[in-house]
Amino acid sequence: MSLLLGCIADDFTGATDLANNLVRGGMRVVQTIGVPRAPVPDVDAVVVALKSRTAPVAAAVAESLAAARWLRAQGAPQIYFKVCSTFDSTPQGNIGPVAEALLDETGADLALVTPAFPEAGRTVFKGHLFVGDVLLSDSPMRQHPLTPMTDANLVRVLQAQCRRAQVGLIDQRTVARGAGAVRERFAALRAEGRTLAIADAVSDADLLVLAQAAQSLELVVAGSGLAIGMPALHGLAPGSAASSLPPASGARAIVSGSCSAATNAQVAAFIAAGGPAYAVDALRVAAGQDVAAAALAWALPQLGARPLLVYATAAPDTVRAVQAQLGSERAGALVEQTLSSVAAGLVAAGVRQLVVAGGETSGACVQALGITQLRIGPQIDPGVPWCHAAERGLHLALKSGNFGGVDFFSRAFERL
Repeated sequence: MSLLLGCIADDFTGATDLANNLVRGGMRVVQTIGVPRAPVPDVDAVVVALKSRTAPVAAAVAESLAAARWLRAQGAPQIYFKVCSTFDSTPQGNIGPVAEALLDETGADLALVTPAFPEAGRTVFKGHLFVGDVLLSDSPMRQHPLTPMTDANLVRVLQAQCRRAQVGLIDQRTVARGAGAVRERFAALRAEGRTLAIADAVSDADLLVLAQAAQSLELVVAGSGLAIGMPALHGLAPGSAASSLPPASGARAIVSGSCSAATNAQVAAFIAAGGPAYAVDALRVAAGQDVAAAALAWALPQLGARPLLVYATAAPDTVRAVQAQLGSERAGALVEQTLSSVAAGLVAAGVRQLVVAGGETSGACVQALGITQLRIGPQIDPGVPWCHAAERGLHLALKSGNFGGVDFFSRAFERL
């Protein structure tokens, strides 16, 4: 059976975020870790999760093209390139270069682009991205250690990353007039030689209009929000069957590498509530100490009583101080290696319910665990579902650093 939709995500938490919205709308979805080697049966959509957001541009492009070719070979009529709802990128990419490559691969003459997800506080107005009530450039994302976002003007940000593509805007007044008006704007942008169209969206109603207008496009570039309107376009409706997972059992744990404001608050709340927690220090790792072994020696005797937390989450000042000594790339790599070793050790010791916070951390942990596919289950918070890795008998939640309420860590296990 041909796929209804083929998706490529530039990080692992973004992949589950997108898959979550598709499942909520009634689609049966499997998330694969990297490009599959064989067809995935009995699903409506496949989300190929890549670790390409901060990869070198050439590698990100090559991996994304391989995913697109596999998805199109399975019959997917549309490719959905999922990017972060805060448009995480650098002046070099990777959103622009990958989007240009996918335009060429699909033969598309125009792609819709919007990271908007109002339910998670991400809106776009006059081409500017807002996080809650503030511009992206005034939000904590301006201090992101790998992809600091200091410009909220998405037309300008995306154009700077593109070699050939020209970027235009579909403003909110056009979106408010409905799908027909958006399609007319598509035609006008094509006539101007534009191939990427940033679209405003300030409500779920706007996203439904954009999804309808873009149904015939070969390519869309978006956060997960655009997906809320897509299942209905294929005659599907919300229901519990699409999100059904096997019963959960086993010990519970959390591994957190994100240093976002949201995750810092979640870690603080977990500790304040008396949750057992072990802090990973990148400087100790750099000094040659086996911090992963120490964390596991602390954790394993406590498994089973209640959820426990191993974290490298830290405040921005602490992160900058560590990066000043080690460099941002080395500091990030050391933390990822340590936390992924901890995650593998926890699962080997009997953890069967695992929450991982942070996109880069999630990618490292999933790869260390050797997971190749995830069935998407019920939502915990907007953008974060529980998943099931049948090959490990593991329930897994991959949380983007910016997502989730303050009490996310405790509520996640209650939801399961």
